[in-house]
Amino acid sequence: MHDIRWIRENPEAFDNGLKLRGEAPRSSGLIALDDKRRAHVASLQEIQERRNAASKEIGKAKASGDEDRARAMIAEVATLKSDLQAGEEQERALNAELETALAAIPNIPLDDVPGGADEADNVVLRVEGGLPNFAFAPKEHFELGEGLELMDFEVAAKLSGSRFVVLRGHLARLERALAQFMLDTHTDKHGYTEVSPPLMVRDEVMYGTGQLPKFADDQFHTDDGRWLIPTAEVPLTNLVRETTLSEADLPIRVTAGTYCFRLEAGAAGRDTRGMLRQHQFYKVELVSITHPDKSLDELERMRDCAETILKQLGLSYRVMTLCSGDMGFGARKTYDLEVWLPGQNAYREISSCSVCGDFQARRMNARFRPAEGKGLNFVHTLNGSGIAVGRALIAVMENYQNADGSITIPEVLRPYMGGMDRLPATGGAGQ
Repeated sequence: MHDIRWIRENPEAFDNGLKLRGEAPRSSGLIALDDKRRAHVASLQEIQERRNAASKEIGKAKASGDEDRARAMIAEVATLKSDLQAGEEQERALNAELETALAAIPNIPLDDVPGGADEADNVVLRVEGGLPNFAFAPKEHFELGEGLELMDFEVAAKLSGSRFVVLRGHLARLERALAQFMLDTHTDKHGYTEVSPPLMVRDEVMYGTGQLPKFADDQFHTDDGRWLIPTAEVPLTNLVRETTLSEADLPIRVTAGTYCFRLEAGAAGRDTRGMLRQHQFYKVELVSITHPDKSLDELERMRDCAETILKQLGLSYRVMTLCSGDMGFGARKTYDLEVWLPGQNAYREISSCSVCGDFQARRMNARFRPAEGKGLNFVHTLNGSGIAVGRALIAVMENYQNADGSITIPEVLRPYMGGMDRLPATGGAGQ
């Protein structure tokens, strides 16, 4: 949510930021709405002042014995009261109109975000790790998983339709091992507090992080009015909604491993095979609530935390700075981590870390009281994948595959796999 006062003071900067997003200028329309709202509020103040004055005149008229004037003033006060009630209802409507308009506008990119229209304009910040060499043609994850008889898309389709998967045996355990390894790393080494949040939330919670109203069609909705979370960012960030923190409470760092649900699983016809784009997927999420002066440093820290997971898994990846046209709705700056998938011979996103400034905090009314000075300030929020578990499973399978179809287990995961060092080539549901 944008601050209309900032827009009034910086209309050109606001419109330039929207232009970088591929959006039309909005400042003049928003300011016109705010002018209308302000004029109405001023008229209500005048009515209230006249009502107060008329009420005093009733007493004076009665004290002087002027009953006719007293009756006239009583009638005027009654009319003014009715006008105020109608005016207050109109004020609420004008406030809602302005808020609805502001709620549909994406966040403004930071000055150092590269301009661009889509993912083709993203900038490679750096590349980490050399690409693996294979003495054979590497397979994609779904070929490996089906060869092991531990990844089943046909049964999943019978159960739930397309873009779902059933994992069995050691492969199901490997997915669980990845999630536990990530959570242990972020809590034990990176200082995040683990949270187990609800997977269904109310309208106002989805609104707080920006999924509603703009992206309602991309979400799963229940019959009783709740939403399945598209990411744990939603409940984790909203832990501070409608809360006033002290400056000493900041930063707050939380993490969760949850299933996530997205009705829109990607562009039509893209990644239809395998488990790269699914309606249900597992992800470890990182969320930080910070002081405004510390949020940019926190973004670098969060990205480093996500990178640590990829480094410990021994995976090659690159760090991307997203261009203005490819960032998410609520982000001011975003880093993507793209892991190398030899089966696809391509880098694919596995983590996205974003700073949102006070954009979400305004929607949630999440504030803090400064240690010095008066008043309340909005917190800054950040979110990131720490990392996508399903895609990590894909990356491990493809990068650690062997010629016979078996998969070597990365050393850091072996304690979570009962000491196993390899998924054998001969699978089966009982493995």
